[in-house]
Amino acid sequence: MLITPNRNNLNKIVVLNPKGGCGKTTLSTNLASYYANNGPIPTVMDCDPQGSTMAWIERRAVHLPPIHGIAGYKNSMNATRTLQLPQETRRLIIDSPAALEGPEIHDLIYEASNILIPVMPSPIDIRAAAKFIAELLLVAQLDRGEIQVGIVANRTRKNTKSLHQLMRFLTSLKIPIIAMLRDTQNFVAAVEEGIGIYELPHYKAKRDIYQMARIVSWLDRWHAPRRDVVGESITPNISPEQTRRFQ
Repeated sequence: MLITPNRNNLNKIVVLNPKGGCGKTTLSTNLASYYANNGPIPTVMDCDPQGSTMAWIERRAVHLPPIHGIAGYKNSMNATRTLQLPQETRRLIIDSPAALEGPEIHDLIYEASNILIPVMPSPIDIRAAAKFIAELLLVAQLDRGEIQVGIVANRTRKNTKSLHQLMRFLTSLKIPIIAMLRDTQNFVAAVEEGIGIYELPHYKAKRDIYQMARIVSWLDRWHAPRRDVVGESITPNISPEQTRRFQ
C-alpha cells in the first residue's frame, strides 16, 4: 500500500488499466511535462517493471524543467510504505503496471485524488476495460465521492468503426470521458526525446495539446466540490495558458 504524506495540497493521480499497451506511460509523461513547465516540480512514480517512464526522465534534456522520478517497480507492490516526496511536490503521478489484480489495485489507489483510465479502440481492449472497470467499482469498493474517475480514449482515428464501438461502450459506463487522444506520431516523437506534447512546436501539436489541456483542466478540479453529472461527459474550462506553446 502506498501511503502519501499528509498534505492537503497533494494531488495523487493514478494512471490505471491492467491492460498493457493502452497508453498509461503516454498519459503519465505528458502530464508530468505539463506540470513541470507550470511548476512546482511534479513527481512521477513508475510502477511498471519495464521502467519506460523512468527511461523517459533520463532522456530529458538538462535545460528542460525538471521532474522528480521514483522507480516504484524496484519495491514490492505488496509492501506497505510511505513515499518520501520532495517538499515542493504538489502533484504525484503514478504510472501503474499491467496485470494488476483486486488487492493490488486497492493498494495502489489508496489516498488517490484522481484515477485516469486510458482505453484503446479495439475489441480486446474494450473487453479488458469492461472487466477492469467492474472490478475497480465493485471489488476495490471505490468511493467516487472521494476520488474523481475519468476515462481517456487513446490512439483514436476519426470516423472508424472501432472508435464508434469504443464510444458506445464508454458512454454506457457512467464515467466521464475526458479527452480523445489521436493516433499520431507526435506522442511517439515526444517520448523518444524525453519531452511532452506541450514541448513540441505548437503548429505540429496544437490538436493534441488541446486534448491534453482537457485532461489537465479536469484533474485540477480535484479539490473542488464534485459537480459533474453521473453518466455525462464533461467539457472542462480550458485556459489559454494550458494550450499555449511553452517559450
